[in-house]
Amino acid sequence: MGESDTQNKKGQRENNRRSIKIKVPNISIGKSSTPPTHTEKPKKIIKKPEIKGLGIKKVPHIDLIKEQPQKEIEQPSGITRIKLPLLKREEEIVAVEKDLEGTFTTVKESPDKNFDRKLLKKLSLTHKKGFEEYDFDKHGSLLDIKLQYPYEARQEYWVEPGLAKVVIAHNVRSKLREYLLFEPELTPFEYELLERIHEDLRDVLILTDEELGIERKKLLISKVVDLIEYYGLKIEQNSLFKIEYYLLRNYLGWGRINALMIDPLIEDISCDGDNIPIFLFHRKEHNIKTNISFDTNSLISLAITLAQRSGKHISSANPIIDATMPDGSRLQLTFGTEVTSRGTSFTIRKFRETPFTPVDLMDLHTFNIDMLVYFWLSIENNMSLVFIGGTASGKTTSLNAVSLFIPPLAKVISIEDTREVTLFHDNWIASVTREIVAEGGGAHVDMFMLLKAAMRQRPEYILVGEVRGHEAQTLFQAMNTGHTTFSTMHAGSVDAAIHRLENEPLNVPRNMLQALNIMSIQKQIQIGPDRVRRCDEIVEIAGIDPATGNIMVNTVFEYDPVADDFTYTGRSQVLGDIAAFHGWGPDKLIEEMNRRKMVLQSVKDQNIRDYVSFTKVIQAYYIDKQNVIEHLDDLASLVA
Repeated sequence: MGESDTQNKKGQRENNRRSIKIKVPNISIGKSSTPPTHTEKPKKIIKKPEIKGLGIKKVPHIDLIKEQPQKEIEQPSGITRIKLPLLKREEEIVAVEKDLEGTFTTVKESPDKNFDRKLLKKLSLTHKKGFEEYDFDKHGSLLDIKLQYPYEARQEYWVEPGLAKVVIAHNVRSKLREYLLFEPELTPFEYELLERIHEDLRDVLILTDEELGIERKKLLISKVVDLIEYYGLKIEQNSLFKIEYYLLRNYLGWGRINALMIDPLIEDISCDGDNIPIFLFHRKEHNIKTNISFDTNSLISLAITLAQRSGKHISSANPIIDATMPDGSRLQLTFGTEVTSRGTSFTIRKFRETPFTPVDLMDLHTFNIDMLVYFWLSIENNMSLVFIGGTASGKTTSLNAVSLFIPPLAKVISIEDTREVTLFHDNWIASVTREIVAEGGGAHVDMFMLLKAAMRQRPEYILVGEVRGHEAQTLFQAMNTGHTTFSTMHAGSVDAAIHRLENEPLNVPRNMLQALNIMSIQKQIQIGPDRVRRCDEIVEIAGIDPATGNIMVNTVFEYDPVADDFTYTGRSQVLGDIAAFHGWGPDKLIEEMNRRKMVLQSVKDQNIRDYVSFTKVIQAYYIDKQNVIEHLDDLASLVA
């Protein structure tokens, strides 16, 4: 057979691969119901030591294969988009942007090396009495903040009241805003005393049996007081408060980046190398430069500390690590100039201790209430779903939020590289991968191994942090054997996601893709001055076209960027399958959807936002839905 014949047959096959249109009954959603800014030149500041340290018409079961196809748009990736009968949207949900508030310091420091350390010995011997912990309301601020040209204050807030403060300032020269962190200034004597205490603490931080149960903060302070009494020093109370702050910051916190770690408005912390300012992603200011930087030795010391406290080892032989910090934040670290020419670098994706709930996603307008009711019904009825999007598009956040709809007694297993999923669920196994730290340090445990182990634990719901390797085949095998799975994946569209799944290194056979029910595509977009996260599209995998072999997908919800709103297309095979499974008629389905809408709206109106309280309301609905409906005006009584 000649080359031209082969090409003709190939072209004929491509012409046959067309999109089809499938008729599915209408499914409609009913109605639901700054302090003043100083301009003086700041005082010279003394450097501190670095301590390492989200009327329905009839809905029968849909048999896609028996429907007569109609040609539509051809998709390059072998995907056929189908359209089901149209539904008009009857209601607009107005989302209110969530007001994130926080309270939130760095000082350029230059130690006085000529200060006579023997001064400590010359001071008179006195006994420090009446020591008390610092209280902002009682003792006032320990900061003296004065901005000078080219900075003009635009916003300021406390991170640690009285001790650490952030000033968002406009740089007149660069025309950009900067993140200025301020902490207490130390006098030469206070600096020397801090260094001396730091050195001597190494000798006295040996715990006795009586001290083992004492809170770390109180224990550290008591040791500091003991040392000062031992020195026989008489110092001002504010000086003691300053020293206490820096010791707690360095021993129990994260040193100079500690304020950044506790600032609730910061999502990412990025250090790009030696003597380069740290950059942040701020919830309100977005990308912003700080006044914090590290010299080579200080940065290496901090990198080693970050790695060690995250249970990892970093060195020239092992210059790259990915780790989970003790608070759950994600850490990516490179060491020295081995792989990054500008020196040691790190990126911290901060862990949100209190995860977002569907109410939060409604407020942020990532999803609307109709979409969340859709997810609720789908999750309860064991539909598998994948959240797709680029970096920082909110995939994991959405995954965690909708996972709160899981029934209360269902067995859940989560599998992650770094711990991010947080649930209020008793029957839950949280699995995390493990790398080999050193030779003889134990076996390497990856997501594939954890997923295989999970299959032997009889899970009902499997949550996989991110699909990116050969574990994808096992995940889809789990779907095909009746397990409900939720996961995330990096991709820009449905077409791109299908392409990634079918090719290296995932290699999921096309016939196995049918087990996946829902794909939610998320994007980070710019609306005016704000960068926001939106669900771009929710599609259903409707099967494989027997004529062409294409994957058939149906769009259920789509985003209108002009109106910044979502449109329900009225086409849902998932809702049709759920209605058919339960034997629900049209009235029953609309009743159930509207009932859940009322619950979510009441939760939102009553400002029940924390994930524990939200989960309790959902669990109460599963147990006794009538009781929840009767208490819609006072849901707080159900979660007390």
